Amino acid sequence: MNLFEDQNDWAEKLSPILTKYKGQKHPLDYHNLFQLLVMVVLSAQDSDANINKIAPTLFAAFPNMESLSVSNVEVLIPHISKVRNFGTKANWLIEIAQTIQKDENIPLTMDGLTALKGIGRKSANVIMREANVPIEGIIADLHVIRVAPRIGLIPESKDGIKAEKQLMQVLPKAIWGEIGMAISFLGREICRPTNPKCGICPIRENCQYPLKTI
Repeated sequence: MNLFEDQNDWAEKLSPILTKYKGQKHPLDYHNLFQLLVMVVLSAQDSDANINKIAPTLFAAFPNMESLSVSNVEVLIPHISKVRNFGTKANWLIEIAQTIQKDENIPLTMDGLTALKGIGRKSANVIMREANVPIEGIIADLHVIRVAPRIGLIPESKDGIKAEKQLMQVLPKAIWGEIGMAISFLGREICRPTNPKCGICPIRENCQYPLKTI
């Protein structure tokens, strides 16, 4: 079987979760592109739930990129002090804002986004998926890195970039935009680290994990 056939085979196997989660909004409770970018940067090594908690007061103080660009780290830190690594992230956000200046200048390409402080491929993929622009990769967050090997898609790896590249090899580009978040939602809701709900999993018949637990 050639690579193209392998890709189509996996696309068919994963179609139930693509159908279930297609277009579902990211758990970060953002309301515009500026908020999404800021919250994605803040969420690194932190939980989406924690970022959602601090967002209302943060964006009341900084409603757009321009307001953030004319501020400074000392003013920003009190609004994000409950976020992990807040000092570093404050510096990143101020530098991003001073570089971009206005919301309409936010780049929506992989190269443009990853050129900004604190934004790697995973974050860029999230932003591009939520902005509904042509995708250039696959979201490989912690849930995807854990679940994709469990399903049997790729070998185990703690390296997000390596996992993304492997996923891009085995999955057709037509589903890149949605499959990362679909696997992520599956990991959040059903394919939990312990006691996964295999009985209600939409792709149980094509998953290797139940075989390992028999």
